[in-house]
Amino acid sequence: MHAFHGTPLARTSRAHTLRRLAGGAVASLVVLSLTACQDGTGFKDGGEPSASASAGVATGGPATTSAAPSTVPSTAPATPTPKGSPAPSAPSGAGERVLCNGANTRVTVQPVPRPLNHMLITVKNTGSKTCDLTYHPVLRFDEMQWVPAARPETRPQAVVSLAPGESGYAGVLLSAADGSGEGATTGRRLTVAFQGRTPLSDGGASATPDLPAAGVSYDSSLTVTYWQRGSEDALAS
Repeated sequence: MHAFHGTPLARTSRAHTLRRLAGGAVASLVVLSLTACQDGTGFKDGGEPSASASAGVATGGPATTSAAPSTVPSTAPATPTPKGSPAPSAPSGAGERVLCNGANTRVTVQPVPRPLNHMLITVKNTGSKTCDLTYHPVLRFDEMQWVPAARPETRPQAVVSLAPGESGYAGVLLSAADGSGEGATTGRRLTVAFQGRTPLSDGGASATPDLPAAGVSYDSSLTVTYWQRGSEDALAS
C-alpha cells in the first residue's frame, strides 16, 4: 500500500471525511432495513424472513397462512345404513370352522368292486359352516368289541376341511384278499364315530349309514384309512 502523504492537518481532514461517508452508508442500510419491514416484504438483514412479518405483525394485517391441503382421512367413512334397514351381515360360515360329525354331514357307505374287498365311506358337509374331518373314522359293526386300526401310511399332511356342500372320503379294507384274516362275519349295522381335536376324543354325533340289504362281510383284517379329500386317495391302498 502507498503511504499517506500530506500534512497532519490534511490527514485529519481526510479522516473526518471518511468517517462521515461510513456513517452515511450505515444510516442508509438502517433506513433500507426499516423500509423493508414497513413495506411488508418481511426480510431481515441477510434476506431471511422475519418472524413478525410472517405473522402479519409488520403490516398490521391478519397473519398470512400457507395454502396447505386439508388432511384426507386414510379410510373413507362408512356409508350410513338407512333407518329401518337391517345392517349387512357376513356370509354364512365366514371365518368359522367346526368339527364334521353326524349332525352336520350326510354319511354314506358303498362296497366297491376294485380294490377287492373294499368299501368307500363318503361324508358330505350339509351344514352352513366349514367343518374339519380329523384323523380317521372310528368304525363299529353291530356289537363289535374292538376298534379297527387306521393305516398310518394314509395320514394326510393337513386336516381335511370341507366347505358347505363338499365331501371327504375314507376307505375300508373289509378282509384280506389272501384269506389270511380270521373270524369272518357279516355286519348288519354300522356306526361311524368322529374324532375331536385330539386323537380318539369325542367329535360329536355319530352316524349310522345304511348298509346293503345282505350286510357287509369282514374279518380281523378290517382297517380304515385316514380321511382324504378324494375318493381315489381313499381307495389307493
